[in-house]
Amino acid sequence: MSEDHQLHRVVIIGGGFGGLFAARELGNSGYDVTLLDKRNFHTFQPLLYQVASGMLTPGDVCVPHRVAMRRYKNVKTVMGAAYDIDPDTRVVTHQYGELPYDTLIVATGVKHDYFGHDDWQDHAPGLKTVEHALRMRRKIFYAFEMAEQESDPVARERWLTFVVVGAGPTGVELAGAIGELANRTMPGDFRRIDPRNARILLVEGADRILPGYPEALSREAEKMLGQLGVTVRTRTLVEDIEDGLVTMKGDQQQQSNVPTETILWAAGVRASAFAETLAKRTRTPREKGGRLRGQPDLSLQGHPEIFVIGDLADITDARGVIVPGLAPAAIQQGEYVAGLLKKRLKARAGKPFVYKDKGSMAVIGRNRAVGDLGWARVAGFWAWLLWIGVHIWSLIGNERRSRVMLQWMWKYFSHRTGDRLITGRPPSTRRLKDQESRKRAA
Repeated sequence: MSEDHQLHRVVIIGGGFGGLFAARELGNSGYDVTLLDKRNFHTFQPLLYQVASGMLTPGDVCVPHRVAMRRYKNVKTVMGAAYDIDPDTRVVTHQYGELPYDTLIVATGVKHDYFGHDDWQDHAPGLKTVEHALRMRRKIFYAFEMAEQESDPVARERWLTFVVVGAGPTGVELAGAIGELANRTMPGDFRRIDPRNARILLVEGADRILPGYPEALSREAEKMLGQLGVTVRTRTLVEDIEDGLVTMKGDQQQQSNVPTETILWAAGVRASAFAETLAKRTRTPREKGGRLRGQPDLSLQGHPEIFVIGDLADITDARGVIVPGLAPAAIQQGEYVAGLLKKRLKARAGKPFVYKDKGSMAVIGRNRAVGDLGWARVAGFWAWLLWIGVHIWSLIGNERRSRVMLQWMWKYFSHRTGDRLITGRPPSTRRLKDQESRKRAA
């Protein structure tokens, strides 16, 4: 039997923040580690909205798992989607085979929740993956291009109307980025339209935007959005979404229809499909949003060999603090579980997980951001500078940090954003010609 097979096998499902940092922390340890993910790269999700708005490219916010794990010889990476698990035999099944484990760390994250209206996702893409960001980028810039060609003022207004549903950090940053494009970056680039005429609506069901932030910062963020031409509608719920139309209802039960070709979703999340399978196989109750309740050491009750971390985990730490679904929390959980396993190698007991809240920030265009750091609340230019520093430092790899920093500096001083590419297969010339021929024949 080879040495690898004698080692304790740790399988990590999900290469997001929690899974990746758990794998890194277990690098060069006495464990045989396998990182399984349906993609072969890690995505820095907090900057996906910049890919959607053309500020950054996918390569700026993604790093291949193999590159991130290159110097850890005991860590293998496997690309494949996990879809089943047998806790009795300790085997995970994925699309290309099976992975036996002694310890399992599940970090499969969350997906969008359309609150029972899954058909809405055809019209309102969310923002969790690079593919989502590229789809959003296409919709945003395609809308401006179509408005430029449109002679009917009603149809042009529909193309220039953007609706962002959900005013948490993602929705606020996305709406602010579109406002920055329309009002600061693209004026002068078109001949028939003025991008500053774009109508940008940010819709939120709660009574204020950024409901998880202090009220004073929510007010400051709304003021900043207004300076970028964003109209905020709070206490407003989306009733229906169809092709070219959003139906909303306000707190006075007043219904309104908004014609638009660009609807972007940032309103809700639920645990991944694998979390549902794991809950069923382990008989673990599911909490709000389909999350799985973890024990103080992040393991599942009755299964000390299975840990849940990141967004899919419903965790209350040793001090009674509910752990938020944020990247820093996922990183801390991944490093905690890895540290716990390394202590077990030395027959040492670990302490329950304690979340260290380092604050949260949201950026709202150029020179604008708000942040709740716990010990201080910041807003405006200095908050924006702090946001830049934190995010550059958080990127994986010095090459990526340097590249993003240089791009941001150039775009800051040039007032340009270079990646306005509308990707996807263009219409077939032959097909268009055939369609025209059939119309004439009819």
